[in-house]
Amino acid sequence: MGRHPAQVNHDQVNHDQVNQGVHHGIVDFARLAVHRPRRYLTGRTSALRARLTPEAAALPMPDRSKGRPKPPKAAPSRAGPKGGAPPGGRPGTTHEQRDRRERFERARRDSLRPDDLAVLYGWHTVKAALANPARKVRKFLATENAARRLAEEGVTATPELVRPGAIDARLAGDAVHQGLYLETDPLPAPELADVAGSTVLLLDQITDPHNVGAILRTAAGFDVAAVVTTARHSPEATGVLAKAASGALEYVPIVTVQNLARAMAELKERGTLVVGLDSSGDADLAALPLTAPLALVLGAEGKGLRQLTRESCDHVGRLDLPGKIKSLNVSNAAALALYIASKRLG
Repeated sequence: MGRHPAQVNHDQVNHDQVNQGVHHGIVDFARLAVHRPRRYLTGRTSALRARLTPEAAALPMPDRSKGRPKPPKAAPSRAGPKGGAPPGGRPGTTHEQRDRRERFERARRDSLRPDDLAVLYGWHTVKAALANPARKVRKFLATENAARRLAEEGVTATPELVRPGAIDARLAGDAVHQGLYLETDPLPAPELADVAGSTVLLLDQITDPHNVGAILRTAAGFDVAAVVTTARHSPEATGVLAKAASGALEYVPIVTVQNLARAMAELKERGTLVVGLDSSGDADLAALPLTAPLALVLGAEGKGLRQLTRESCDHVGRLDLPGKIKSLNVSNAAALALYIASKRLG
């Protein structure tokens, strides 16, 4: 029995729709190749192709990706060591690796600088150095804002105007330069015999430049005649130390000696009372018979005074504190000791 023409057309439409749907299904399963095993895809695709008519199987695979919007690009990651590179680092680097690389770069830059060069940066440090006629300036860099501020405060020195990045490239990553950078000759160091004043500080192998700089700043506040350090185991009067001193390098001379015990003996021969500071001292500093001229000797944190240094002192005092903590940072101890001495000596 023959079919009605309308029925034939209807069957043909349904058959074409099935072929098109199955054909699109093959495309969808092919896109799963990155997620599914090959043997799974091969079997499913072959089964789908078997359901197609010869005419549909010969048709090219349709490209259904046209017209689809591309997914947005992911924002750059700012994760730390567990999620990629830290800010400012290369992909895959940790904070420790970045810090190690910065220390290496800092050491490389320092090795390229002349030995007779002092590097100063920061507002108070540079401004005080520019006001010191004993400073011989080699290079002076400043940002536009910093140069304008200097001019407003009456500083007549003319800098080379640069962007902040030009100064960043010359310093360590954590340096706060405030738009000012200076290269100068080191200040002339006086001899111990030339030091005259009521109070002198002696530093027994204190190596941290932050501590030494803070001690110098305190010494300038209490009108200390000089700070005596050893040639070895002491930081240079530049960079971090100068920044921590906040301009005090221009007011307090640094005397460098080869042997601290011999320097103490020289001071004692000139009638100077030499008093060491140590947490295990014999008496409270405020209870000792302090007289001028006075030399206060400070030891490194943790180690304290070395044995020979301790034996070379006239007295070894301590700072009695009323609180739970009985010891202070060496720079804070220097400030308290100088305050006590200034009150006792008038």
